[in-house]
Amino acid sequence: MGHSRFPAPQSVWVMVCLYSFLFFVQVAWAEKRGGFHYHALDITARLREVSSPPLELYKTCEKEEEVGKNPWRLQIFHRDSLLGGNVSYEQRFRERLERESRRVKALNRRVEISLKGKKNERMVEHKAKIEDFGAEVMSGMMVNSGEYFTRIGVGTPAKEQYLVLDTGSDVVWVQCQPCKDCYDQTDPVFDPSSSASFTSVSCGSAVCSELEESDCNSRGCVYQVAYGDGSHSIGSFATETLTFGNTRVQNVAIGCGHDNQGLFVGAAGLIGLGAGALSFPSQLGSYGTKFSYCLVDRSSQSSGVVDFGPGSVSPVGSVFVPLLRNPRFSTFYYVPLTAISVGGLLVSLPQRVFEFDVTGEGGVIVDSGTAVTRLQSDAYEAVRDAFVVSTQHLPRAEAMSMLDTCYDFSGLQTVSVPTLSFHFLNGAVLTLPAGNYLTPVDIVGTFCLAFAPTAGSLSIIGNIQQQGVRVSIDSVNSLVGFGMNQC
Repeated sequence: MGHSRFPAPQSVWVMVCLYSFLFFVQVAWAEKRGGFHYHALDITARLREVSSPPLELYKTCEKEEEVGKNPWRLQIFHRDSLLGGNVSYEQRFRERLERESRRVKALNRRVEISLKGKKNERMVEHKAKIEDFGAEVMSGMMVNSGEYFTRIGVGTPAKEQYLVLDTGSDVVWVQCQPCKDCYDQTDPVFDPSSSASFTSVSCGSAVCSELEESDCNSRGCVYQVAYGDGSHSIGSFATETLTFGNTRVQNVAIGCGHDNQGLFVGAAGLIGLGAGALSFPSQLGSYGTKFSYCLVDRSSQSSGVVDFGPGSVSPVGSVFVPLLRNPRFSTFYYVPLTAISVGGLLVSLPQRVFEFDVTGEGGVIVDSGTAVTRLQSDAYEAVRDAFVVSTQHLPRAEAMSMLDTCYDFSGLQTVSVPTLSFHFLNGAVLTLPAGNYLTPVDIVGTFCLAFAPTAGSLSIIGNIQQQGVRVSIDSVNSLVGFGMNQC
């Protein structure tokens, strides 16, 4: 069930080999006729960027007045900004891939739990902890961590907190006192007793019923969010005022976490930007029905942004594709990817490999927390082999972690690489900049194709592919926009 639409492993291997041979013939013919498409990748510029220290947070703070000019804008910065510049780029990239692997396993675990109807098992497992708020806590570096952060005021008066932005989850939550076993965070742990706007949510309330996993105790509604890899947050559910720029948003339903495990390298909690009823955009009303974000590279010396409101959608010139709703997974933003091309030539892929089926399994989502694009194994192998065939003129390097297609560009200034494009159901085509699919993994010139296979059914367009692209979510018109050079 669920995988019946995919061919057997042996036939997949045969098809991949056949597709690779046919693609080789196509490439030779297209190059002979001048129809094969290449991008220039500036090696020198990319290595200069990654050799620079990450953006320091004081530079972000200097822009606070700028944020105030647009009350519906938040700044985004990469997690490395919280860690300083004492760790090498290569080590941080390896750690990023480790977090990436755990993230993908967690997403697939959520799909598995939902499909098997086991959502409440995790709540039962942690039920004893709900009463005493006690739990073993692991370092954020050991379990899971967000990639992109913003800063928001929580409570009245507002207490500034670093929060992770995540399009793959819904609930907004922060660590709260009393919290005997919190992980380390940059700011003091939020104390709800010092906030005039903190209001507990009752067990019978409508907002409590919206939680996927909830329970009750003497304090009222209790929430749990679990990320599938052992990290979680459990605590009181409440409404609170959040402040960003000059804007105060009242009565936002948030989790006040007393038992938090795994996250988040300095951050106090998480802002869910998913499509579920309790996500931050959903709670903004009309201002949350349209929002957009721009993610920055770790090496960027500027911050990204997330904008809410009617004017936040990418302008004319963007690539717009249908936003799909999967009734089994309301959180995720699905897009109708139908094909991938390398050098302007379509890669032969199994039919319907990117669709979700009647059970809700499969499909392609856009996710801010996953680093590299993940494709089902048979699709990944076909795309990778097509890319390898068209880059035979480039020197190869050893694989890094799950990135198995790497090149040695040391000593080179620029190289020509085949274009790589996503093709969607409505005929829209998103052609990625070369730097969004060939990424440096060290500072000496090793670059890898930023795509990898996934063992699960879910395919994911990752944040490396989104960097420098304004991604717009328009739930009113059911569209996802990709705006090149619009950050």
